[in-house]
Amino acid sequence: MADDPQTISDESQDRTTTANKTTRSLSGVGRRSFLQTVVATGSVLGASGQVIAKANKGGKHGSNGRNKTDRSAGFPPAGITEWGPSVSLGNGAAQTFTTATPSGKPKYHGLYLERDALEGLPSADDLATSGDSQYTDKYGSNGEALEIHHKWSQEFFIPFPSTDSTPFTFLGLNWNPNGHPPVWFDPHFDIHFNMLPMETVDAITGPVAPTYELPDRYIPSGFARSPAVDERVISDMGEHMVDPTVPEMNGGEFTNTLIWGAADPNDDGIAELSFVEPMITQSFLRDHSGVDRRSIAQPDSYARPANYPTEYTVRDVPNDDAIVVTIENFVAADGDNRKQS
Repeated sequence: MADDPQTISDESQDRTTTANKTTRSLSGVGRRSFLQTVVATGSVLGASGQVIAKANKGGKHGSNGRNKTDRSAGFPPAGITEWGPSVSLGNGAAQTFTTATPSGKPKYHGLYLERDALEGLPSADDLATSGDSQYTDKYGSNGEALEIHHKWSQEFFIPFPSTDSTPFTFLGLNWNPNGHPPVWFDPHFDIHFNMLPMETVDAITGPVAPTYELPDRYIPSGFARSPAVDERVISDMGEHMVDPTVPEMNGGEFTNTLIWGAADPNDDGIAELSFVEPMITQSFLRDHSGVDRRSIAQPDSYARPANYPTEYTVRDVPNDDAIVVTIENFVAADGDNRKQS
């Protein structure tokens, strides 16, 4: 079945902001073997087998949020986009989605944020004193108040509608009103695109030192593990890695930084890449217009064969008064074929 020409590329409409050059683009990798993009059988399926967050009863898109018939300004594209649950965030709503072409090629996993969701967010004091009355369920529509990275955070686990052609399972979304160590103290969002089951990530506790080995071949080019070994593993997330040349690690301003994460899902002593995380400040999202497209650094090898993203994008959707954060430009990669339990 031919792909709908309307959905083949939105890049021609993008007003692309100069990408962050501190990460190496895919074309410069050279050391890992890529296949042609896998054409999965069938199109996007319904909800994944994950625990589903309760539907948001507020927000301008109603109790079920956006649905696959919505098009509005044209992004994400209608007809080939499936929507996950909508959750309450600030004065608005947030929602996950998965987009694949009619032939099954993955295009986007994304987070759709109403701009109202950037306002009216809880403070650290709100989260710390919420008790049992509010912010009690990370799987629910209001999220959970947790002390993570030594700072208070509002956390959501929101499933992606599933597609067989990528390993991504759910979004771990964290609002951090006071930021968190070591240098990211501006109010910001951690947007974790996770590749492990919810229950596996939920069982991760920290901050602690890892009890596994992380092979060099799995560490993305230009990225480094934290020197604070005793705090490398973070609750509900895993180990974080960053490019040490980003501005905020060198006295500059923090606005939009990519994190790679790792975990040991099999408890076999060998970790693998488990999430990719745009970490973006509230002020950056408030002020953003157009399209900001950045490369995702790649490892020499992934643990499993699948389609992996090579770019992430922050898009303004002015007709909807919304911001969309996506991972995209998926390319199929040979993996080590490690067995996942």
